[in-house]
Amino acid sequence: MANNKKKTAAPFPWLKMCLALTVLVFGCLIYLDAKVRYSLYERQWQLPARVYARSLVLSPQKKLAADDLYQELKQLGYQQGSDRQPGSVRRQGNQFWIYSRGFQSIDNKAAVKPVRFTISFNNNTVVQLESITGTPLNHVQLEPIEIGSIYSRHREDRLLVKLEQVPQSLQDILLLIEDRNFYQHVGLSPRSIARAMMANWQAGRTVQGGSTITQQLVKNVFLSSDRNLWRKGIEAIMSLLVELNFSKQEILQSYLNEVYLGQEGPRAIHGFALASRHYFNRPLEQLDASQIALLVGMIKGPSFYDPWRHPQRAIERRNVVLRVMAEHQLISPQQQQQLQRQPLKLAKANAVANVYPAYLDLVRRQLRRDYSAQSLQTEGMKIFTAFDPIVQRHAEQSLAAILKDKTKEQQGAIVVTDVNNGDVVAVVGGRQMRYAGFNRALDAVRPIGSLIKPVVYLSALQQSQRFTLASTISDGPVEVAGQDGSIWRPRNFDRTSHGKVLLHRALANSYNQATARLGMQVGLSNVVDVVQRLGVTRPVAELPSMLLGAVALSPLEVAGMYQAIASAGVYSPLRSIVDIADNNAQPLARYPVVQKQVIAKPLMHLLHYAMVEVVEEGTGKAVRQRLPESFLVAGKTGTTNDLRDSWFAGFAGDYLAVVWMGRDDNKSAGLTGSVGALKVWREFIARASHQPMDFSVPSGIDYRWVNESTGLLSREMCEGSRYIPFLRGTAPTARDSCSTTLPGVLQWFKNLF
Repeated sequence: MANNKKKTAAPFPWLKMCLALTVLVFGCLIYLDAKVRYSLYERQWQLPARVYARSLVLSPQKKLAADDLYQELKQLGYQQGSDRQPGSVRRQGNQFWIYSRGFQSIDNKAAVKPVRFTISFNNNTVVQLESITGTPLNHVQLEPIEIGSIYSRHREDRLLVKLEQVPQSLQDILLLIEDRNFYQHVGLSPRSIARAMMANWQAGRTVQGGSTITQQLVKNVFLSSDRNLWRKGIEAIMSLLVELNFSKQEILQSYLNEVYLGQEGPRAIHGFALASRHYFNRPLEQLDASQIALLVGMIKGPSFYDPWRHPQRAIERRNVVLRVMAEHQLISPQQQQQLQRQPLKLAKANAVANVYPAYLDLVRRQLRRDYSAQSLQTEGMKIFTAFDPIVQRHAEQSLAAILKDKTKEQQGAIVVTDVNNGDVVAVVGGRQMRYAGFNRALDAVRPIGSLIKPVVYLSALQQSQRFTLASTISDGPVEVAGQDGSIWRPRNFDRTSHGKVLLHRALANSYNQATARLGMQVGLSNVVDVVQRLGVTRPVAELPSMLLGAVALSPLEVAGMYQAIASAGVYSPLRSIVDIADNNAQPLARYPVVQKQVIAKPLMHLLHYAMVEVVEEGTGKAVRQRLPESFLVAGKTGTTNDLRDSWFAGFAGDYLAVVWMGRDDNKSAGLTGSVGALKVWREFIARASHQPMDFSVPSGIDYRWVNESTGLLSREMCEGSRYIPFLRGTAPTARDSCSTTLPGVLQWFKNLF
């Protein structure tokens, strides 16, 4: 019998679908909740490392120009024309009335309090430092200038502030403009959404938003700017979760630190604290009502209301906010009218005025040896450096003054160090000084030419029983056979031989033939040994051509070598970073000055004598066209084949500066050391240096009058005599005859003592 029973249909799987959907929704909520709770908390404390210049300390008798102090205060954002509040200055000629800001000093391990004081200058020297009540002060310390940050790959920057650090007036107007029901809603405001929809429908376009501050925070932190229902739905859910996990105070604080307020090149400006620095160069708590109104008004469109690019739009938007403030009694109508008439009072029209990419490049390289990229980009470390904005400005101006008369292909670089400790105080990486790119100060590895010659002569002077400054050396033609059978025949720059000359004269005039002959007599290995003792770590080939500068170094490496020369034989590794602190100014690391005597001081005095002669009578005598005769300096010119590289390295009593000029394509620059780099160097020293070279005579040195032609002992009044230093016991014993009693041609050398 046929089975007529119908099969029972399987039940519709709606239960399974509902269950799956429930699990999916629940999983999404768990994911979003975790993202909100952890990501928002972590993000608001992910801060780039901030890099600071040295802190300028003012004290009586300090060598400092009044204009240099004024420029420093301008960079710090001090308000001009008044001294009524911290961060303000009033100037009359060489006298200043200043109200300094307080700051947390890692050196003092305590807060430096604001000080209201007066300071007076005379002849580039501080002659009076008193409190506003007339009490003499031993010193006043200004806060360090921030010179850059080390960002994450997203290039987002922010300065964290706690809610209690934010002016109440800013909080009030922010909520008034952006979210009046902030403390009543739970992340969403249906009333605001409905009002915005109606306004947009009536206008036929988007003219008003209905997002709460919580929604704006979620959008800025987690979501893209896409406008679709799916994204808006996720935004609503995450806003509810934010309200569930964080208090209103925490949400408002996060928003104040996170809101996007502009762009500086590739760098995104987030938060009111950083925006205050960016637009006004002032701390947030020192903004007035008009400045606060501008920042709050810019939230609507940071690019559209950019005060530098669109000042009129910015003023109109600021005035709208000021009107709302007056309507709600945050300011009086009279204040509204007064503030609306004020200009924008921006700190600077050039957003890169306090950006120093070449120096920051050096700092980053030194930091990477000790810290991970993650630490530098997220932990808010404070990097305190030896950078001196005053010296940097003079270096930049000096290079620019010479390059302006050169072709655009001409480039230059400068490295400046403190003679006393090896601190790198300024770096210029090229003619585009405010923009990152190829850093010639660190990466242009070029033959150094005659800058190597002081090392050759120092190597000879170490063999004190063979060579003194008064030893004679032939400057005739010289030939050196290479291992491959080739013959090296160096020639003098002027293609002239000078016969027998004294060592000091050969160095002062940079004679190639005499130097090559001397170096071969001393021994290539001995010269290379001295190069390395002076701090050069790059391998140097023991080839005869090395004696005349076939050694390729960067300006920074040259500065390291000449640092030991300038500091009388004391080797100090070049230092850019002084201290590192955490975000709360607690010390993390200190980079102390390391010094080691690698060449005896008496030997260095002999070399200094010859290098002073370079700028008084030799290849560097053009230095005296800009510097007073009484201001003692020492240095050396350098020129490479076909005039490709122009160098000058020299020092006063405070700064050592190394200057390179040339072309990136290695074609001839058409510049000798004295025609190119020397001009930059002398301009810099004339602008920045206040201390002549220390030429005191160390123990173990005896001075004798010597005949300039023969190197034999002479007398002061003999024609052609010169006062020359010797290591004790190495002066000549034979005496030259002297029948003429004429004044010595270099009495000034004796006058040094």
